[in-house]
Amino acid sequence: MANNEESVRELGDETLKKIAHELAENLRKNVSVDWSVRESVRASLRLIVKRILRKYKYPPGKQEEAVQLVLEQAERLSAEWG
Repeated sequence: MANNEESVRELGDETLKKIAHELAENLRKNVSVDWSVRESVRASLRLIVKRILRKYKYPPGKQEEAVQLVLEQAERLSAEWG
């Protein structure tokens, strides 16, 4: 998300750190063993990410890209969280 220049300009590094921390905590709590397979679980995680991004006023035009990036990263890290 920090690669998005617009978000860095608008939010600043500290806010992006808060977003990353909150995303990691929430996804870690809500990830399940089969979350990458079940679409309902993916939809729930997508909603969590979107709410957090909106909370911190992440640029709306870049939210969908950020959601996809976060879910891809969470999918890779879920083995370690389990």
